Amino acid sequence: MDPPADLRTTQGRDAWARLVTSPSDGMVALDYDGTLAPIVPRPEDAVAQSGAVDALVALAERGVQIAVITGRPVQAALDLGGLGAVPGLILMGHYGLQRWQNGRLSSPEPNPGVAQARARLTEYVAAGDPGMTVEDKHQSVALHTRNAADPVGAFEAARPFTADLAEQTGLELVPGRFVLELRPAGIDKGGALRTVVVETGAAAVLFAGDDLGDLPALDALAQLRGDGVHALVVCSDSAETPAALRDRADLVVDGPPGVVRTLGALADDIDDGA
Repeated sequence: MDPPADLRTTQGRDAWARLVTSPSDGMVALDYDGTLAPIVPRPEDAVAQSGAVDALVALAERGVQIAVITGRPVQAALDLGGLGAVPGLILMGHYGLQRWQNGRLSSPEPNPGVAQARARLTEYVAAGDPGMTVEDKHQSVALHTRNAADPVGAFEAARPFTADLAEQTGLELVPGRFVLELRPAGIDKGGALRTVVVETGAAAVLFAGDDLGDLPALDALAQLRGDGVHALVVCSDSAETPAALRDRADLVVDGPPGVVRTLGALADDIDDGA
């Protein structure tokens, strides 16, 4: 029932111990892309890491509440990840704008600014590097530069344009790994995580993420720790992971394979402690 040897903080070790000894009071909450699924050139190809769903099912069967909080639409995460197999799953799509639970989806009408931004971004891509792509998420829209001839240069060149576009459409610009996303303001993973933790009454939370969009969830966990919730932050690390996330993590693992191993170790520890 020992925590991972590289779990580097007392707070993280305490949270692990609480999850092991009281799994029915615990929650495992995770990002999808870069955490449960490897980053790939095309977002539509991002299937879940081998073993990820099995590990989540194992934890759910031991009483742990599972939540996935993603910038993707709910249906995309369900289709790519096979997440519908996880018992009792709470799936928050579009950073919490959408919610799927017990087979039921709650989703608002798209912000009118998204359609305007989508049209302008499509024009921008048509006139620029052919490797850039626009991802239509319905509730938001994203410009990807990963496949451009110069991904970094294309990303930096697009920042002023997308910032102006966000202001014109009343949306919020959120940068990520070679992606600039325009989405309704005031929606982030921190609010979504806090909602599910408070609603479920979780006393211990493991959160895993990999990118800038996950930082608000870390802020929420810091607040929840002040409310007495045990919290453990896992960084799904890569060469592209921001230092701000890596430095605040209790445990740093090697990408989605490392996340899956960690989830499996937690399930094994729960069995050993039963």
